[in-house]
Amino acid sequence: MQAILNGRIVMPNRIVTDSALLFETAIAGLCAPDALPSDCRVIDAKGLYVAPGLIDLHLHGYMGEDVSDGSPEGVRIIARGIARNGVTSWLPTTMTLSKQQLCTAFDNLRPLRLESRTDGWDGAEILGAHAEGPFINPAQKGAQNGAHVLLPDAGFLLDFSDIIRMVTLAPEMPGGIAFLDTLRQRTDIVLALGHSDATYEQAVQAYRHGLSHVTHAFNAMSPLRQRAPGAVGAALSLPLTVELIADGIHVHPGLFPLMVRAKGDKLVLVTDCTRAGGMPEGEYTLGGQAIFVKDGCCRLANGTIAGSVLKLNQAVKNIAEHTDLPLWEAVNCASRNPARALGEPRKGTLEPGKDADIILMDGSFAVLRTILRGKTIYATP
Repeated sequence: MQAILNGRIVMPNRIVTDSALLFETAIAGLCAPDALPSDCRVIDAKGLYVAPGLIDLHLHGYMGEDVSDGSPEGVRIIARGIARNGVTSWLPTTMTLSKQQLCTAFDNLRPLRLESRTDGWDGAEILGAHAEGPFINPAQKGAQNGAHVLLPDAGFLLDFSDIIRMVTLAPEMPGGIAFLDTLRQRTDIVLALGHSDATYEQAVQAYRHGLSHVTHAFNAMSPLRQRAPGAVGAALSLPLTVELIADGIHVHPGLFPLMVRAKGDKLVLVTDCTRAGGMPEGEYTLGGQAIFVKDGCCRLANGTIAGSVLKLNQAVKNIAEHTDLPLWEAVNCASRNPARALGEPRKGTLEPGKDADIILMDGSFAVLRTILRGKTIYATP
């Protein structure tokens, strides 16, 4: 048994300051500091916040590596790198690529997901893959490669339903509703609207056919207008979980309070990070296209925003600073809420029975220690 003492423990609805957190591979619960088991190994938090590990449902790459490269070591490097930002589990996310490239990426992730559940893994656990495309609308392709856009094809994804946990699609495209029906009936894949030019009415229809999530709200989707609410209006008004890239670039911070009020516990912070994350500014690639990173912003040569270099702990800080959310609610946006969106019962909070995925962070949200299933996988020197 292990225990964390002298910490400010971030629970889903409060911060606890007078207890110790007990855990092994799973959370055992809270207890009085003077009632620890005699053989307990103690970690002194020295006043730091003790929070659940963060979960990133939308991350393409980090430290020069990209999930779509299909490199096992590349995925391991990403997993170790994002653990330094407090991420303990994630969905490696692919782009709109050729079917061959996607097959390679998904096949690569299958054994890595199993590996990430073993004691020897020293990075964020892989919960499955997020297929962002290729079934999108060319009119809202954003930084995706239009040469590889396809009409919805559920049969292709059925072959990978054991590894894909989420798919982003444009449900208004021909065959989109049948695609949703097939995947809803035959898989547990989370169906997400994104890179979509759907009308409000088309988005409502998709929701009735199993759509439950929205990818990077406001970006690459039909906008909100008073007589044509579009996909943004559906994202705000329907009971969908909604991603927000809270870097202040993809969405103005002035809209963060609106998102908090509209979505509540259905707001999910993501990074949409590229291989440029954690690296110096300069030229990189995303989905086979050149991207240029300057002043913390990733863009294609034509100026289109192309992913980010955002860290998830920074996103939590940003949402806390630009809204009136209490700290525990800001943390929920990157822990409990994404776990619920994915239907992942083992993750997301420090409640008894959950995996002992824990981070220690200071008041500026800098992460000093990351623990995965009870094992420290990152600690500052």
